[in-house]
Amino acid sequence: MENIVELNGSNSNNSSTALEAEEISKSLTSFEADRSFEEYCDENTRLVDIKDHAEENGNKLDSTPPAKSIAFVQPNNHRRSDEPTELSFEKFPENHEEKLKRIKIENALDDPSTTQNDWRMFAKSEYGLINDDLRRKVWPLLVGVDLNMIDPAPSLAELNNHPEYNQVVLDVNRSLKRFPPGIPYEQRVALQDQLTVLILRVIIKYPHLKYYQGYHDVAITFLLVVGEEVAFHVMEILSTNHLVECMQETMEPTQRRLMFIYPLVKKENPALCKFLERSTVGTLFALPWYLTWFGHSLNSYRSVVRLYDYFLASDFLLPIYVTSAIVLYRQNEIFREDCDMASLHCLLSQLPEDLPFEYLLQKAEELYKKYPPKKVEKDVENMIANEKAQRLKEEQERKRRKTYGVAKPAHNSLIGRLLPHLQMTRRSVFVTTAFSILVGFCAYYYRAHLMPLSEAIR
Repeated sequence: MENIVELNGSNSNNSSTALEAEEISKSLTSFEADRSFEEYCDENTRLVDIKDHAEENGNKLDSTPPAKSIAFVQPNNHRRSDEPTELSFEKFPENHEEKLKRIKIENALDDPSTTQNDWRMFAKSEYGLINDDLRRKVWPLLVGVDLNMIDPAPSLAELNNHPEYNQVVLDVNRSLKRFPPGIPYEQRVALQDQLTVLILRVIIKYPHLKYYQGYHDVAITFLLVVGEEVAFHVMEILSTNHLVECMQETMEPTQRRLMFIYPLVKKENPALCKFLERSTVGTLFALPWYLTWFGHSLNSYRSVVRLYDYFLASDFLLPIYVTSAIVLYRQNEIFREDCDMASLHCLLSQLPEDLPFEYLLQKAEELYKKYPPKKVEKDVENMIANEKAQRLKEEQERKRRKTYGVAKPAHNSLIGRLLPHLQMTRRSVFVTTAFSILVGFCAYYYRAHLMPLSEAIR
């Protein structure tokens, strides 16, 4: 999987414009951010250079860096922003608890009375579904795929006229390092073709759903575990419920969901939330996590499939709650970082390899029960309303300055005190000043010439 910045903030069908620099730097919760893949890479490369230069010269980044220098990823090893990272398929021996759970799952597979709720309990509880042999059987049951109603896959040649074909192929080609290492070249090419067909089948069957970069990161995981034909049916179900918000015309629904992070963090740790808000780091660091169920951002295959166990058995918003749990867990690292957008984004966007996911999943479950989505939604609505009100106020102030220039307010002058509702433009100030000079001159002339003549006549 490529580095995070390859995920675009907009669907590939819709080329959205970048936010203006002023909007990016001042808004930390804006759901209007909608950036292309190229812009992510350009922004990241710029900030990496700026940050490296600052470190070499012993300087810190300014707390309010120029918006055009905002990066969305700072790789720990300073690799290029579009360079793929290799997925580790390292296997670990089962411990005693995992062995016992595996036996329970195997017995449940042989028991026709096992319900979908039972599978959810297995998937969500500690260690998940243990191994891919069990996942191959249980994942379809979790999402309701009927293995007796599997449609055969078409050939790639039948689908290559689709308008999204080139973009899908490009993304699939970037995913080479996410396949198991050491597989023969022919097998790797076959998997690439299968992945391309899998994605195209879904967006052809559901034309109202829009492909986004990162969708292939989800699809590749199911392809590797359950195979091409079953993976299609799993992906079509997920695309019409769990991922449906991510597959809209714009990324506005997705950005709105990311705003859930701040209320959740604030409820648990107000000081941490305030620190993040002051840095204006925003929520874009979590965009690839939500779009790909962390499949794009983790280097451990074992961690990816464990999270997929959990997400398949949970509400579609659980990736947001897991994100909040990760932010809360890393609070000590965050507080040690400089309070600026670039530094905190670089820290947060890179997931440590030693995250205790079993603990984090439990924490996410606790957050979900304490603060259900409907409750958090109200906080998000208030955030949006406050942000819009602030922007409206700033826009009105900009218009006022443009209309009335730099003239002093009317109430600071004599005329302003006499006529408090008078609005002073540059032209009115000039006319008023000229009129005042004329009146003064007339008064002086009357006093110097006409008054002595009047007295003499008397």
